[in-house]
Amino acid sequence: MNGSGIWAGLHLTEEITDSQMKTQRVTRILTVILVLGMGAAPALGASKEMIQLQTQVQALQDQMSRMQQAFDERMGVMNHLMEQNTDNMNKVSAAMTQLQNNMAKLQSDSSGKTDQISGQIQALNDSVDELKARLAKLSKQLEDMQAAQQSQAANQAAQQAQQQALAQAPPADVLYKNALRDYNAGNNGLATQEFSDYIKFYHSTDLAGNAYFYLAEIQFRGANYAEAVKNYDQVIQNFPSGNKAASASLKKGLALIELGQKDDGIAELRHVIQRYPKSNEALQARERLRKLGVAASSTARRESDES
Repeated sequence: MNGSGIWAGLHLTEEITDSQMKTQRVTRILTVILVLGMGAAPALGASKEMIQLQTQVQALQDQMSRMQQAFDERMGVMNHLMEQNTDNMNKVSAAMTQLQNNMAKLQSDSSGKTDQISGQIQALNDSVDELKARLAKLSKQLEDMQAAQQSQAANQAAQQAQQQALAQAPPADVLYKNALRDYNAGNNGLATQEFSDYIKFYHSTDLAGNAYFYLAEIQFRGANYAEAVKNYDQVIQNFPSGNKAASASLKKGLALIELGQKDDGIAELRHVIQRYPKSNEALQARERLRKLGVAASSTARRESDES
């Protein structure tokens, strides 16, 4: 039952109460009048006033009958409204109970669905991470393949360029003779270019070791000892059995001494004596060590110190 129905019921209750009070007052008045009429009838007779009074009493009785009927009707309406109100209250109470049950069920279902959704989201995140790792791996493989292809292409281009240059280069013996001729003539710039070209085009031949040696000699003459050491090492490491290996080792030791690396230079000169004991380079190494005031071998140096 809504608020307007409850208010109407309260208003009707007030009206019924007021009608009951009026009915009680009329009943008391009629009682008084009947008593007075019965006592006064012998004296007054059927006077005009008595007739009027009876008429009024009859009117009051009729009004009381109508009021009683209205009261009965309103009491019926009131009872019906109260029944409706009770029924509505029961329905509201049942609806509230159902709503509470639905809310509890909804919360339970929501909690379960939330856990399920959270698990699905975590699974999706794991899948995304795995895909990212695979993508990174594939990207790395692709980069490696591209780098290999570029390197291969570069090597092929270099080989083609070298082949083209080799096709245009002078014959090996002619190029070496020209470089040696310019070296002996003191044309160091031209000789450097020719020996470098020989190494570029014919680096796998035996005379390539000689070309490295003469390049180092030109650098030694120009006091470029650091570069000279590098080219002497090329001879020693790549052409150890060549005819310039002993000379390269001797000149490397002298270049190291010139660079201020005395201990390394002395060790290299002793290596010449040990490796090539009967060579002219070994005699030069001994003489240089004598001038430095050191023994020709580390063993002799230790024996001298012990004595």
